[in-house]
Amino acid sequence: MNEVFITSAGSFLPNEKIDNSQIEEYLGLINGKKSSVKERILKQNGIETRYFAIDKKQKTTHLNTELAAEAIKAALSKSKLSDKDIELLATGTTQGDLPIPGFASMVHAQLDFNACELASFQSVCASGIMALKDVFVQLKSGEKENAVCVGSDLASRLFKASRFEAQKLSSIPFDTEFLRWMLSDGAGAFVIENKANTTGVSLKIDWIEIKSYAHKFPLCMYTGKNSNKDEHEITWLDYPDYSSASEKGTINLKQDIRLLNDVVKTGVAHYFELIDKGLIKVADIDWLCCHYSSEYFKAPIKELMIKGGGAIADEKWFSNLTTKGNTGAASIFIMLEELMYSNKLKNGDTILCMVPESGRFITSFMQLKVIIDDKKEQKSFPFREIKAPRLNIKTNELSEWLVRQLSQIWIEFERDLLKVPIIKRIHAGTLTKEEYKLLLHDLRQQVIDGSQWISRAASNIDIEIFELRSAFIKHTAAEHKDYQMLEKNYQNLGEPLSAIQTGEKNIGSAALSAFMFQQASKPNPVDLLGAMFIIEGIGKRLAAYWGEMIQSQLGLTDDQVSFFTYHGVADEKHFENLERALEHPYMNEHLAKKIVKTAKITAHLYKMQLEELGNY
Repeated sequence: MNEVFITSAGSFLPNEKIDNSQIEEYLGLINGKKSSVKERILKQNGIETRYFAIDKKQKTTHLNTELAAEAIKAALSKSKLSDKDIELLATGTTQGDLPIPGFASMVHAQLDFNACELASFQSVCASGIMALKDVFVQLKSGEKENAVCVGSDLASRLFKASRFEAQKLSSIPFDTEFLRWMLSDGAGAFVIENKANTTGVSLKIDWIEIKSYAHKFPLCMYTGKNSNKDEHEITWLDYPDYSSASEKGTINLKQDIRLLNDVVKTGVAHYFELIDKGLIKVADIDWLCCHYSSEYFKAPIKELMIKGGGAIADEKWFSNLTTKGNTGAASIFIMLEELMYSNKLKNGDTILCMVPESGRFITSFMQLKVIIDDKKEQKSFPFREIKAPRLNIKTNELSEWLVRQLSQIWIEFERDLLKVPIIKRIHAGTLTKEEYKLLLHDLRQQVIDGSQWISRAASNIDIEIFELRSAFIKHTAAEHKDYQMLEKNYQNLGEPLSAIQTGEKNIGSAALSAFMFQQASKPNPVDLLGAMFIIEGIGKRLAAYWGEMIQSQLGLTDDQVSFFTYHGVADEKHFENLERALEHPYMNEHLAKKIVKTAKITAHLYKMQLEELGNY
């Protein structure tokens, strides 16, 4: 069985921080009156600030799926994995934006992931732990190597004053009014892998335990019906129409606060069961991340722990309820994200997480072990200012237009390249030697075609524009030298030459080569000057810098990266040939536009080649 690690975490709390005096500005006054119970409830729950995904006009600013997606992006920004690497997405939420389809499907649509497995969990606070358990089991068994797990909740839009005014209520029932001052919005996400980070903090998941007690207790927190007394009472879907269900208040979120003490007792009883089973050793606990909805419940939890002989010292308790609010399914994620990057953790620390749910009583526990690799953090490399390779050509109205167009295409191309997984890894300093070998392998299949399509293009150029044919032929010789150098670099990495010479084009390389040969087969394919601008521009502006970064982070010798590093000098000469070609008297507006279009297509296909490494 594999070990399972949380390797990065992220959170997203929408809009500006809101203090208690501002809450009704966002949720609205019901029938123009201030709440008579707000201050008492706020005093008990201890929450001082929170976040809402609605504005002061009660308009939704972020959907729940958007909260989740932003938290995932934040987690991945701290990870060596890219969006395209993720194999499993598991989500937990109290209520998605849509009843159908599953929340994970809606979140997946917001992300730049490839096709992956999904798991949607809908409950209340424990839904995030349910999603974590699914990820834990899959990675533990070896079915998956990595996953992203997110907990997200958006409660504020359920409590807008307009909802209650439409029900023509003189006052809100307390079971709903109570929750109006308890809940807030936010999302937290983890990147989870079957190996720990090589630098920094990882949290190894030791075990996760979840138990439902729905067979013992009535509904405590619920929506969709008006009472928790009658199990057979009709639900909001059984009314003759949706407006009737809404008018009767069935869609209001409710909580029977008389049952909350039983939630506390049930959770602590489960805690002692885990002690008896040997899963929890109280003396080993360094941190307790306990999700409680209100500071009011902290004292009875501690009291019961003390009575049972399982007390955990005050200084070991960690919570951000007072500053981040009660974000339901997201709470434990947001709590652990803050603790993980707080610099408070020590290597070997044990973290116990406790997440009770009042919906119909679920208790869940998770134990984590802190793993800190204190090796010097891998150097990352800066993103340079994005600018187009300079074209030194005679100035006239047409050439100025052409330079402007090509420069804009380049700027968009280089900006897009910085989002490509292999380029992100090079800049982050996390490239592996195997990934570098794959990059050489796949580039070779395109480079070997370079001299051939350029030769074909030259043979299809009329004698009247012989100078342009000469420019293409000079590029043919340069491309031939390129692939030989690339093969030698590959060999010097310890790989057999046959492995790269018999390699297959990835789908991006296949598309790029097919386009180049198609254009080169046309009469007078001068528009391929646009393709040469992109490809030679990579050599002039990017290749040498990539080579320096690769050599530095992998500790390679000059003869293992020379395919990249020599371009910075060599492609200056290549670019001079291109510049002379672009100044040819044959140039006209029609041809200039074709050159621009071919440059744009080449840029897209070259990026695709790098995105599809290993996809044959």
